Amino acid sequence: MQLHRLMGLLITSVSVSSILVAGCTQQRQFNEVEPTTQAQQPSPTVTEQPAPTVTQPSPARTPDVPYVPTPNEVVERMLQIANVSGDDRLYDLGSGDGRIVITAAQQFGTRGTGVDINPELVQRSRENAQQAGVSDRTEFLQQDLFETDLSDATVVTLYLLPNINLKLRPKLLQELKPGTRIVSHDFDMGEWEPEQVVQVQGPARQHTIYYWVVPENPPANLLQ
Repeated sequence: MQLHRLMGLLITSVSVSSILVAGCTQQRQFNEVEPTTQAQQPSPTVTEQPAPTVTQPSPARTPDVPYVPTPNEVVERMLQIANVSGDDRLYDLGSGDGRIVITAAQQFGTRGTGVDINPELVQRSRENAQQAGVSDRTEFLQQDLFETDLSDATVVTLYLLPNINLKLRPKLLQELKPGTRIVSHDFDMGEWEPEQVVQVQGPARQHTIYYWVVPENPPANLLQ
């Protein structure tokens, strides 16, 4: 009887010990596996931010007239015919590299504005004016000449094309003050008879200069 009880106690002790040992082993194995599992987790995905969008300025419309520089001999004669002085306000429409405005400022002390739709030519004009030392008397605008305010001009110079001159004529006659002088290289203004026409010999060919003065009451046919 005692032997049978002793055997029962021994079996019970062994079973409990096994359960305890098994429990400890499982717990240890769990603790060992957990860090490994965490280390194997993929690192957070880094999403690259798209580059900021830079808004480019809208390109200017196609120029009405190709860039052809006026020879210096013609520039000087145009300014002489217009009788420019330091009291004048000159606008050069389609100013290219700025040579008319710059020459007027250098030789006559004239304040001038060059207007061109080409931003590269406007930048070149500003650089040329700075090199010539007349930046304080000149300005160059990247604008459509048909949208430029000319009301304070006393002299306007042109080197455009016949159809552009005709299209521009009503604006000049309506916007410019009576007595304003207009000088055009090579091209006239249709029915508007010039007051003077001068021929100038350039390096490669002969050039024509047309000169007008804005009248007090322009004829109706010239305003069309």
